[in-house]
Formats: sequence, structure tokens, C-alpha cells
Amino acid sequence: IFLNGSILGLTHDQIRRKLDQIIDFAELDMFIDVPVKHYSSGMYVRLGFSIAVHTDPEIVLIDEVLAVGDARFQHKCLDKIAELRREGVAIVLVSHDLPSIQSLCERAIWLEDGQIQAYDRPSEVVMAYLNRVAKEENLDSESALPELGCSNRWGTGKVQITDVEILDGKGEPCHVFVTGSSLEIRLQYRAGQRVEDPIFGISIHHQNGMLVSGPNTGFSDVRIPSIEGEGVIVYHIPSLSLLEGTYQVSVSCHKRDDTEMYDYHDRAYSFRVYPGKSLERYGLMTTNGQWQVHPGGPDSGEERG
Repeated sequence: IFLNGSILGLTHDQIRRKLDQIIDFAELDMFIDVPVKHYSSGMYVRLGFSIAVHTDPEIVLIDEVLAVGDARFQHKCLDKIAELRREGVAIVLVSHDLPSIQSLCERAIWLEDGQIQAYDRPSEVVMAYLNRVAKEENLDSESALPELGCSNRWGTGKVQITDVEILDGKGEPCHVFVTGSSLEIRLQYRAGQRVEDPIFGISIHHQNGMLVSGPNTGFSDVRIPSIEGEGVIVYHIPSLSLLEGTYQVSVSCHKRDDTEMYDYHDRAYSFRVYPGKSLERYGLMTTNGQWQVHPGGPDSGEERG
């Protein structure tokens, strides 16, 4: 602590006055007499961060410190960074944590192989980065149409789903999205004979197996009197509420009374969601709700939101 404090320009007396604050913030009271060479990398980073933010700095360079420790320590680091910002300290945050970059930074730089790829507001830089990720991942994410009769496709074949596309808001094939973006699932079908009152549906599962949603034309009261030959069914999601993760898509066509499955593709397609502008991290989806605060109670007439 004294060595690092001296390197940062503090005198011995200044370091001694801040010693308890530094140790308490790093939460290393029980290990402060242990030689630093026996510290884990996480303990070392905790102590280094604590020293840096308690030396009355003008500029602070933070490199992935928010990835260290449990959630409580990370929140404490965020609070300290916010305090330094209010005091006018210049902060340079180096991180792969996109939500932290968006919530903490006023400007962002995307570096790749030592070259600046983008420099703008955090939201713009993050979106540029995610678009690059999307293009790269899409090259390896094309899902092959399963053959009828294989383990993840079954049905009588009276109606066959001949193609499935997952599209972005521009109508382009895409397998990587951000929370709040537009998504479209387009099914092409072929009916060898006239089929009365069919139901088309999809289901979306999280990669952990949990069913997230299972809409179909019947639930939405979309009547299809009959089909014959080829056609297209489109399911449009104007604002994707799913949070970060990988999701699997099933598609189906069946008789309205559920007595006959014409074609079912079980979790044969997938897409990934990144957080984008959303800072929510828990659960599978955002409810897009709005908070209201009534300091004097709900009938006080004073409202913040």
C-alpha cells in the first residue's frame, strides 16, 4: 500500500491517514498482513483499485476491475466511480462489460488490434460493435432445415414448412439481436392438397430449456380458412423484450383441434440476444414497465417518475 501510494504521489503521512479507508474498501482486513505474493489476482486488483480511488486522483484508469469480486463489491466500485465523477475526476474505463460502459461513460472508443474502430457516444459505439458481432456470428449460425422424420421434426406432412428465416428490422437474415430491436420469423409452407383451418405457431425456448413464449395464429384469433399450394406466414415482434442469452425456435403447423400435427420443427433454429441499451441483467425478459415514486404516499399528490 505504501509503495503504490508513493508511486501515485502521496507522502507517507498521507497514506497512513487513508490506510484504514483503503483496507476497509478492499475488504481485506483479515489478509492485510499476508505477503502480497500470496494474494489471488482478484485480491490484488481489489487492493490496487482501492488505493487508486483513495489518493485524491485527477485521472483514474480502470481496467476490468468491475469483473472482480461478488456483486456487492462490484456495486461498491460503481458507487465509488459515480462519486469520483461527481467530484470532476476524469475516468478512463477499459472493459468488455457493455452495460457498464453505457451507464458510466460519456464517450466510448472501440479498439480492435490497436486500431480505433469507433469513437462516439457509448450507445452508438456499443451498437456498432454489436452489429459487427452479428455479422461475424451470422456467418456460422445458419440452421439447416431438418428432414421430415428425423428426431427433431415430425408430422403427417399434409402441410410442410419448407423454409424458416429469422430476420431483423430491415428484413435481412439475422441471428444476433439486441433487447428492444425488431425481430421477424418468416415461414414458407407447401400444402399438397386443400387443408381447412390450419394453425401455425412458434415457440421460443431459452437455452436452459425454459419456454419463454408460444404464440400461434389460433391464440391471436387469426383465421386462415384454408391453404393449398405454397404460401408465407410471418410473425413480427416490433420490440424484442428478451434479455441477454441464446434462444431456440420451434415452428409448427397443425389442425385446429390439435388432433393432427402436420409439421413440427423442434428447436431447430436459434438466435442470440445482447443487452444493447437495456441495463437489466436478471431473468429472461424485460417487462418495459414504468416506476413511480410517491415520497409522501400514493395520495400526497407528489410524484416522481
